[in-house]
Amino acid sequence: MQTKGQTNAKASAAGFASGYENGLRDGACEYLYRHLQPAAPPRKDCRILYIPQGFEGIDQGVIEALRLTVRDVYVADPARMAEQAALIRPDWVLVLNGLHVFPANHLEQVDAVRSLGIRTAIWFADDPYVTADTMYIAPRYDVVLTHELSTIPMYRERGCAEVIYMPLAVDHGRFKPMTVEERYRSDVCFIGQAFWNRVEMFDALAPFLKNRKVFIAGGLWDRMKHYKTMQRFIRLGWLPVDESIKYYNGARIVINLHRTTEVGQDNKNVLNLPGRSINPRTYEISACGTLQLTDCREDLPNYYTPGSDIETYADAGELRSKLEHYLSHEDDRRTIALRGLKRTLTEHTYVRRLQQIAEVLQW
Repeated sequence: MQTKGQTNAKASAAGFASGYENGLRDGACEYLYRHLQPAAPPRKDCRILYIPQGFEGIDQGVIEALRLTVRDVYVADPARMAEQAALIRPDWVLVLNGLHVFPANHLEQVDAVRSLGIRTAIWFADDPYVTADTMYIAPRYDVVLTHELSTIPMYRERGCAEVIYMPLAVDHGRFKPMTVEERYRSDVCFIGQAFWNRVEMFDALAPFLKNRKVFIAGGLWDRMKHYKTMQRFIRLGWLPVDESIKYYNGARIVINLHRTTEVGQDNKNVLNLPGRSINPRTYEISACGTLQLTDCREDLPNYYTPGSDIETYADAGELRSKLEHYLSHEDDRRTIALRGLKRTLTEHTYVRRLQQIAEVLQW
């Protein structure tokens, strides 16, 4: 039987080890973040009116990147798009997504903008989950940008003259490494809505996760068969973006699991198009300097190298095996996480992405 002194000594040693590991990670992340800030490009002589979707984690990153990319940037509410375009007379109107918060006369406003000789582009960020709507929205714009490979042929078939594959990125000024309080720390973290494929995955992992420090946040997690077992780890409902960033930073491993694309499975993908491209969460997790375990999408190797700056899994068995490995091999975990941070800051910020958009749209 252990004495109180022995117990305290073990706890002290464990605390020292944890603090040492966190310090190594925090110091390395700070160095990379300071030295890999993307350089501001020469500004294009162009006026852009940006219409946000209301995606907090994306819009501000795009707006700040636009301000570094072009001479003049204006931001307008979707309900006033045509009115503001007529007043400002920008060279381009760039719209994010065009869904949810956009008014019933959205497409009539696009027509009005184009009638003024102003070029319009829409950047879809929800493909392919809402093709029931986007297949009617896309043809009304001059240029369609989409982060999803599978939707490109569909938009072209519906008469869109110019369709461009344009991946999303990360707002590196917001999603970044930081030191967080103990309450944000976990062994394994997942943040997102409990779509059915995610429910099935975490039900399969529940016996492995129940004895670890886990944090899960999002809606509908009470769908789980093992909800009572996992309930103490789950925060039901929406989690503010800034809180999500702290939990990403406090986790040893963050799981990324893309939602199912099957028609009728919590989405409006009426054309049943497959998911071939990675989600914005892929960049956001890596930008926090945390090891990410993600399911595979076809275009992932274009942006990260599995086993080097990100790690992947094919099913629950492989995910469990890799969780076990990286939770017990700190150096491996930290090395991949830091490589992921470096790759993200070098290639996947919105500053970089808006440079690409400026080039393809000839701003």
